[in-house]
Amino acid sequence: MNFASRITRSPRPFDPDRGAETRALFPDFAPELASVIDGTAGCSPYLKSLMEKERDWLPVALDNPEQAVSDEFDRLRGTAPDQMPNALRQAKRRIALLTGLCDVAGVWPLEQVTGTLTRFADLASDLALQVTVGAEIRRKKLPGATEDDIATAGGMVSLAMGKMGAFELNYSSDIDLICLFDETRFDRDDYHDARAAFVRATRKMASMLNDLTAEGYVFRTDLRLRPDPAVTPVCMAMAAAETYYESLGRTWERAAYIKARPSAGYLAAGDGFLKTLRPFIWRKHLDFAAIQDAHDMRLRIREHKGTGGRLVLEDHNMKLGRGGIREIEFFTQTRQLIAGGRDPDLRLRGTVEGLAALAAKNWIPQDVADVLTRHYRYHREVEHRLQMVNDAQTHALPKSDEGFNRLACFMDTDVAALRAELRDRLEQVHDLTEGFFAPDAAPKSAPDLPELDETIIQRWAAYPALRSERAMTIFKRLRPELLSRLQRAAKPAEALLVLDGFLSGLPAGVQLFSLLEANPQLIDLLIDIAGTSPALAAHLSRNAGVFDAVIGGGFFADWPGQVALVAELTARLDAEPDYERKLDTARRWAKEWHFRIGVHHLRGLIDADRAAREYADLAQASLSALWPVVVANFALKHGDQPGRGAMALGMGSLGAGRINAASDLDLIVIYDADGVEMSDGRRPLATRAYYARLTQAMVTAVTALMAEGRLYEIDMRLRPSGTQGPVAVSLTSFHDYQTSEAWTWEHLALTRARPVAGETDVAVAVEQVRAQVLALPQDAVRVLGDVAEMRDRIAAAKAPAGVWDAKIGPGRLQDIELTAQAGALLTHHTGQSVHGAISAAVAAGLLNAAEGTALTDAYDLCWKVQMVSKLLTDKPLDPDEIGEGGRGMLLRETGFDSVTALQAELETTTAKAGDVISTVLARPYLS
Repeated sequence: MNFASRITRSPRPFDPDRGAETRALFPDFAPELASVIDGTAGCSPYLKSLMEKERDWLPVALDNPEQAVSDEFDRLRGTAPDQMPNALRQAKRRIALLTGLCDVAGVWPLEQVTGTLTRFADLASDLALQVTVGAEIRRKKLPGATEDDIATAGGMVSLAMGKMGAFELNYSSDIDLICLFDETRFDRDDYHDARAAFVRATRKMASMLNDLTAEGYVFRTDLRLRPDPAVTPVCMAMAAAETYYESLGRTWERAAYIKARPSAGYLAAGDGFLKTLRPFIWRKHLDFAAIQDAHDMRLRIREHKGTGGRLVLEDHNMKLGRGGIREIEFFTQTRQLIAGGRDPDLRLRGTVEGLAALAAKNWIPQDVADVLTRHYRYHREVEHRLQMVNDAQTHALPKSDEGFNRLACFMDTDVAALRAELRDRLEQVHDLTEGFFAPDAAPKSAPDLPELDETIIQRWAAYPALRSERAMTIFKRLRPELLSRLQRAAKPAEALLVLDGFLSGLPAGVQLFSLLEANPQLIDLLIDIAGTSPALAAHLSRNAGVFDAVIGGGFFADWPGQVALVAELTARLDAEPDYERKLDTARRWAKEWHFRIGVHHLRGLIDADRAAREYADLAQASLSALWPVVVANFALKHGDQPGRGAMALGMGSLGAGRINAASDLDLIVIYDADGVEMSDGRRPLATRAYYARLTQAMVTAVTALMAEGRLYEIDMRLRPSGTQGPVAVSLTSFHDYQTSEAWTWEHLALTRARPVAGETDVAVAVEQVRAQVLALPQDAVRVLGDVAEMRDRIAAAKAPAGVWDAKIGPGRLQDIELTAQAGALLTHHTGQSVHGAISAAVAAGLLNAAEGTALTDAYDLCWKVQMVSKLLTDKPLDPDEIGEGGRGMLLRETGFDSVTALQAELETTTAKAGDVISTVLARPYLS
């Protein structure tokens, strides 16, 4: 489609005589097109001069603007090196003229205008770099390089920063470039010669684009965004730049790299460099401390540029001033920095795309994204009109009435409407963004604290997390809200003590306080935890990063299930480059999900049974996703798994698919070498040694105390022969041992076994062995006698820790589980649940219906008490010590109105269950 058929608007000529003069140059233009020429020339002396210079080219270009751009780019690519400076300047005139007309006439949307300007900048810098690096190569100044290396600039790349990186160049933008070279392409002895050649080429490239000649200029080129520009060369080695960012990089540089893009030269090397910088740009935790950094940057810009204070339209800076473009960009980029480390979907260069992604992921309201997007596009159009007048790199509104009249004509509106719209849009942007960056604009006064111990509050200033001036500044803003919500807790004094413990356990830093300030709803959750679960609060103080999950989206969504969890963790692990970071990633991920389950249980969103299943799903997902990572790392040295591989068999509560918040994991590792005697790696191992060391590697991967803590504790004492046996057992040995040597307790343990990780084929074979063993005929008298003896030994070894001990003691969890396992063994029941085993025993006549009900009732009540106990405290449960919130949760979970009534029922129910078990174990043989 041609230009004329797509015209949607037209400027009015501010200077009618100049407009008419230019219109007369194109007598064949249709009236709609002639009106655009007239209005544009009458408002912009610069565009008028370009139309006069390109009088012959313009009519052809307007027949198909997109094709004209493509043809101009092709012409440049075919230009000889010695003709390139002038050819680039002619192309700049043409691209500037065509994009200007397409912009003012509404033929192209803003994104196509800025995209065309950016693509020209990419091409111009790439061709200039090829010319200047090519000259160094032809002069034999770049060691080892040949003519074939010119296309990739001999190993050098320029990174487009800022608006160029985001395809958002404005009409008179300069271009910000960081020039780097790949030092790995050169021998150490040639490094200095190579760097000198690249520095010369970079300077000449910048001059080719920057210098003003009789033909004009191409782009003002700024190379100062590189690391420490006062002391570093204009082209740096990638390794040196990477070292700088890792050790000295600042938040503004992280924000700048959101938009960074390889644009000229060796693009593949540029992509690789940006990949290495991802951990610097995108932090693994939600980075709310970036808000304060961004706010500080805004204040420094305002102070330096004098753009603060009340809004006055005359000379107002549309980029840096109040409500300007930079405020929208800072708002977007800071939110991206906060969450982009956890969500790659937010790592977008464009401002409009960034706002849309943030809204889609619920980081900002959709209406805020829509309003800021509309204002951003309008601001950029105003900016373009200001720059088109004289090709000036300006962002300032006119100082005079005459200037505003010209701008109103250029935008085809009247001055009063223009002023009103500018003021309204600038104020809306400021209001939407200022509250995000400056939440301390209206600080709250401290509340009265009649129930809170002021001496506790006063000692907070000495805690590590509050020793820095910046942390204390944020905390002072946060303190009134924190204390106000503490006052609303059921037991403010108790909550204060737990909060005190939480704050004292925090490491130095401001991250959590910045997060709470930006997300006040988290204060409610923190106080809820502090007032209910000291154990969860203590965990939170050591792992404050788990708060990320609460606001990271989906925290209160339905449980995804074990399969989805495995897929999610696998994707996270695949994205990490080295083994240790994979292990830390698994820990961080599991802690977030573990915290989620605990919060859901704490707040009554799920009950004890649901929480138990979710904890077990999480544990299995962690093991299942981590197993292949451990295997792959082990194989690097010792080769692939000999034979069919190995699997991990979950035992006890993990095998039953129900664990609590503090459970360790009972595991057995079983392998099938399938006749293979040695591994085939660089350092081969005998099969038995291979799987023993692989098992140890897996245990270490799970239990090692790393930067992110440990994943789980692992108990392998249920393996054949217990602690005396090998840590990994072959499938054949497992089969033989279970069918001919195992003790009764080992067969009992097998009733709750379940594959949780490893090779599927081996897991199927192990499950077949388990089913075969459980199908073996059993002597009921012997089994029940062995169980009675085991029960006595347990009772002698460990006494209950009081009436609230839900695990140890007659008729409590361990006692009922042991009885249920005996029932499963005698009835050949292969399901892993206690309820299923008791039902099977009732069906087989080992228990009568009343006895079965007594056991399940006691088991369910004890399970609820145990789940609450393990979430709230790491000590024996004492209702007097868990606070009002803890007692409320305990009663809510169990369905009682008072602790006294719950205690009475617990004692009665467990005593009845204990009597049933004693009776059953004393019975004669039942067929």
